[in-house]
Amino acid sequence: MAAHTIKPLVTAVANSTGGRNGHSETTDKSVSVNLSVRKEMGGPGLPNTTTPEHLFAAGYAACFGGALDFVAKQHKKDVSGAVVTCETSVGPREGGGFGISVKMHVKCPNLSTAEAEALVHETHEKVCPYSHATRGNIDMQVEVEGR
Repeated sequence: MAAHTIKPLVTAVANSTGGRNGHSETTDKSVSVNLSVRKEMGGPGLPNTTTPEHLFAAGYAACFGGALDFVAKQHKKDVSGAVVTCETSVGPREGGGFGISVKMHVKCPNLSTAEAEALVHETHEKVCPYSHATRGNIDMQVEVEGR
């Protein structure tokens, strides 16, 4: 049973074949990517391919940026020009298997560092769905930079 239920506003559906050396595509065709395990992980590292970590990083960065904009508007703050950089890593876990870690860097050029930190904290703790989904499940670091 889920920890929290939601009333879906939008649902994305994707199909994947071939796992990490295959193809993933959304049913509406808005995303279509070929995948290849990177050489660092023992794979072929084929050119013009991506990884699940790239997709997760892009999704989390975009989601966090949208949530930050939402929070900023509630506080009548300007985060236009903000850049969210999400580094997603994969590697072996202490207890076996594999896990991911995330390092998020948020730059808000229109705010002081203190103002930006307050908004980023609220975004991460209360609003961003990716932050809710990963909380307590991954190693997560958040860095904030203001003007």
